[in-house]
Amino acid sequence: MLLFGAVLALAPLAWVAWRSRGRAPVRRLQALTVLTLFLTFDLVLFGAFTRLTDSGLGCPDWPGCYGKASPVGARTHIAAAQQALPSGPVTHGKAWIEMIHRYLATAVGGLIIVLTVASWGLWRRAHLAGVQRDDAMLPIHPWWPTATLLWVCLQGAFGALTVTMKLFPAIVTLHLAGGLVLLVLLCVQAVRHTLAARGAAPAPLAAGLRRGLWAVAALVALQVLLGGWVSTNYAVLACTDFPACQGSWWPSMDFAQGFALWRPLGLQADGSTIPFAALTAIHYTHRLMAYVVLLALALLAWRLRAAPALCPQARWLAGLALLQLLTGLSNVVLGWPLFGAVLHTGGAAALALVLTWALAASRSVRVAPAAAPFHEPLPERSARNADSKVVQIRNISA
Repeated sequence: MLLFGAVLALAPLAWVAWRSRGRAPVRRLQALTVLTLFLTFDLVLFGAFTRLTDSGLGCPDWPGCYGKASPVGARTHIAAAQQALPSGPVTHGKAWIEMIHRYLATAVGGLIIVLTVASWGLWRRAHLAGVQRDDAMLPIHPWWPTATLLWVCLQGAFGALTVTMKLFPAIVTLHLAGGLVLLVLLCVQAVRHTLAARGAAPAPLAAGLRRGLWAVAALVALQVLLGGWVSTNYAVLACTDFPACQGSWWPSMDFAQGFALWRPLGLQADGSTIPFAALTAIHYTHRLMAYVVLLALALLAWRLRAAPALCPQARWLAGLALLQLLTGLSNVVLGWPLFGAVLHTGGAAALALVLTWALAASRSVRVAPAAAPFHEPLPERSARNADSKVVQIRNISA
C-alpha cells in the first residue's frame, strides 16, 4: 500500500520540481500546495464515486484487500465472494474501485508529508537568515501544513472505520465532512501562497459583508452534512417528485428515527428496520434547507459584486448554486444518476472551496460613516454675510 502510494506521489512531485526549477523555494512550495489541493479535490470526487457505486466494501478489510496489497493477490477471495453474491458489495470491479481510492488517499497523504517537511525547512532557513516575518518569504506558518497532516491521519482513521464498521452512517458522513475540511485547510494555504507570489494583500471587505460570508459558509457546511446524511442513508429516492414529496407538501416523516445518529445502516438502535418515514424526513429536511442555502448564496453573490477583488468568487458562487440546483433535481427526477450524483458532491466541495477562497483572500474593515456636511450656525453666518455686504458697499463708495 505504501509503495503504491509513494509511486503515485512521485509523479506530481517530479512535475512540480520540473515546472518550478530555478524558482525560489517559497514558489515551489506554492506550486506543491496548489497541486495537492487539486489532487485532494479529485480524491473527494473519487470517494463519492466509490460510495455511489456501492464499492465502499469492495475490499472488506483495511488497509489491504484480504490481506493483499492489491485485488490481484486477492482474486481468489474476491471470486469466491462474487460467486456467493454476484450483486453484492465484493466484486472484482468494486474491489479495484475501493483500492484505487485507497492508493489515491495514500498518495495525497505522502504529498502532505512533503508539504509539511518543506514548510518547516523553509521556516528554519528564514529564521537562520534573520527573517522574522516577511509575507513574501513566509506567507503562512508551518503549523498550517502540520495541522493538515494531523487531519489527514484522522481522515485515514475514519476511512478504516468506514470499512470495519460496515458503512456505519455516522462514520461515513464524518468521513465525507473530513474530506471537505481537508480541502479547506489546503485552500487557505494555497490562497495565502498565491497572494504572496503576486505581492498582493487580502482585499478589504466591509465587516458586515464578511460576517455574511461566514454565515453563508456555516449554512453550506450544515447543508453538506445533511447531504452526506441523505447519501449515506440512501434516502435520495425517498422523494421522487418535485417540488412536492410523495404528492404532498408535508409527507409523513419520522424525524426522531431519521436523525438518530448512532445506529447501523438501515437499522434502528434496537436492530429493527428503519421506517420509510425516517428516510423521508432525512430527504425532505435536506431539500428544505437547500432553499435557504440557495437564497443565501444568491444574495451573497449579488452583494460581493460591490467588492471588485472578489468578483470572480461572486461569479463562481452563482454558477455553483445553479449547478447544485440542477444536479439536486436530477438526483430526484432522474432516479439518482451516477454522473449527476458525483457532480452534486463535487459542487458541494467546490462551494466550500470558493467560500474559503473568498474568506482567505479578504480581510474585515470597518466602513467609516460618511462625513456630515458642515453647516455654519445661523447667527454666525448672518453676521458674516452682513460684514461682507458692508465691505462691498465701502468698495463701491470708494
